[in-house]
Amino acid sequence: MFSFKGFQTQDKNTHLEHLEDDIINRGSKGGDNALNFLKSVRDMLAGRLGGVNMTVKWDGAPAIICGVNPENGKFFVGTKSVFNKNPKINYTSSDIRKNHGGVVADKLQVCLNNLSRLNIKGILQGDLLFTNDLKAVNIDGEKMVSFTPNTITYAVPIKSDLGKRIIKAKMGIVFHTQYNGKSMDSLSASFGTVRGSSNRNVFLASAGYKETSVMFSKQELSRFDSQIRMAEGSLKKAGPMLDLISKSSRDELSIGYRLKTYFNYYIKNSNAGMDKVSTMQKQFRDYYENFINMEIDNRKTPKGKEKFKKAKIDNLRFIDRNRTALYFAIASHITLGNCKNTLLQKMNQIQSIGNFIRTSTGYRVTAPEGYVAVDKVAGAIKLVDRLEFSRQNFTMPKGWN
Repeated sequence: MFSFKGFQTQDKNTHLEHLEDDIINRGSKGGDNALNFLKSVRDMLAGRLGGVNMTVKWDGAPAIICGVNPENGKFFVGTKSVFNKNPKINYTSSDIRKNHGGVVADKLQVCLNNLSRLNIKGILQGDLLFTNDLKAVNIDGEKMVSFTPNTITYAVPIKSDLGKRIIKAKMGIVFHTQYNGKSMDSLSASFGTVRGSSNRNVFLASAGYKETSVMFSKQELSRFDSQIRMAEGSLKKAGPMLDLISKSSRDELSIGYRLKTYFNYYIKNSNAGMDKVSTMQKQFRDYYENFINMEIDNRKTPKGKEKFKKAKIDNLRFIDRNRTALYFAIASHITLGNCKNTLLQKMNQIQSIGNFIRTSTGYRVTAPEGYVAVDKVAGAIKLVDRLEFSRQNFTMPKGWN
């Protein structure tokens, strides 16, 4: 029987945003949410009662949706394509062959064979950790059983109780979301810790974050609170502009949308961390101008170029007229990221399974992918060290895809 501990939202768990990106998505309100999340996690690590629910974010893939369809009472498995406009829901092996191919189809078949025996009553979402792709590795002279579902390699000593459980299992998965509703298109998601009864064929990892005694010293709290005050100061100065750009942040030509892609581009290509704010401010203008010029060049007719030429004039003028506000918007994004990474460094001290990045010369120790913080009002966001994990995620090939 499965039980759930967490908070409910009205959104399906198809994509979680980074904490610092919320200022682009929702403007000054997103800034307030980000600060509230950071303060709640700080309070939790300082031994105070906080209002945030924290789960560990495993680097599993692909996402697996499974359970009983409330419309027909049948058990199914699928990927996030379960939530497509034309959903791909698999009740049988033939459904899997029709809807999917390659490695994904093979893994879904293993899920169908084994998850159907777990007595799941509702609908759950999780991240697949392994099927038939476990590997024996030697790390620092110790024999380990490992699995690399996406970017991070997880490794456990072969002779440990946990290692023996993993070796015997036919698949591993971690559940983190539960859905409720009377139809597939009206489901509401609850994010948190899903616990259930495993069997020898299914290794159920826990998404629960194990809180310990006080982890922040008074000196560390003082330094962290100084970071928070810096973020508050920058957000106050950037707020009006952030509110403007958030209104069109889903438009691919808009300042907000391109600012998010610029940060992702920077993370993917930078080896030394974020640059000075003034340098990034100038680089963003260059980045936007180069992007829009490429879009103009790709259009063959004057009519096709018209929209992009207008966007170039309007948005470059906006950037030039709002230099100071843009400076503080970038400063806010960086400072919020720094605050988040301070918390991550503390939270990463609690690990039960080794986390490694596979390199050409062996395995390098790395931090967990991150965490998911859920607030009853603000929703769910992910806490990830983007300069560590996201760069690896952008650049490493995925074995499951």
